[in-house]
Amino acid sequence: MKCLLVMAHPLPDSLAASLASHVHDSLKASGHEVEIEDLYKNAFAPALSASERSSYYTAAYAGAGVAAEIERLRDAEAIVLVFPTWWFGFPAMLKGWFDRVWAPGIAYDHAQDLGAITPRLTGLRRVLVVTTLGSPSWVDRWIMRRPVRRILKTAILGTCAAQCKMQMLSLYQSERVTPKRVARFRQSITRALASW
Repeated sequence: MKCLLVMAHPLPDSLAASLASHVHDSLKASGHEVEIEDLYKNAFAPALSASERSSYYTAAYAGAGVAAEIERLRDAEAIVLVFPTWWFGFPAMLKGWFDRVWAPGIAYDHAQDLGAITPRLTGLRRVLVVTTLGSPSWVDRWIMRRPVRRILKTAILGTCAAQCKMQMLSLYQSERVTPKRVARFRQSITRALASW
């Protein structure tokens, strides 16, 4: 498959970066075509511009500033998102990628009456989310009710790529992680990608 690996962490020697490298190697070993979208390394500008926002309800989205990113999104049959969960949400860089790249006419179409939107990413079949959290699992699951998972599954993929299958792997208490736990987590990633 044509896979898009989206990485969002400012430190090149971070745990997230090493997990992204593992994802890349696993995908390539299975014969997939992999495009890498390293948002920090590429100095992606996350802020939605005035022209981009004002074009949301016009005939064409003013996405010239993110044309390459839009092309990679449109081509992707599978996406792997690798990022830290900060304050139970996306890093600003990744949120900005959704704001600017998953735009009208690209990821979805507005209804004429401004009702429910119509998905456009019909070729996107799989999404794997790999994230690290400082919190224990019970805080994310039972107190916060997995906000990142809900936003991705329902609000983003549910409306832009309804046919897409999503799986999420979360490494909790990542600031105190042991090499053994990281190795087990990498095995979980390998197993998840093996079904692709």
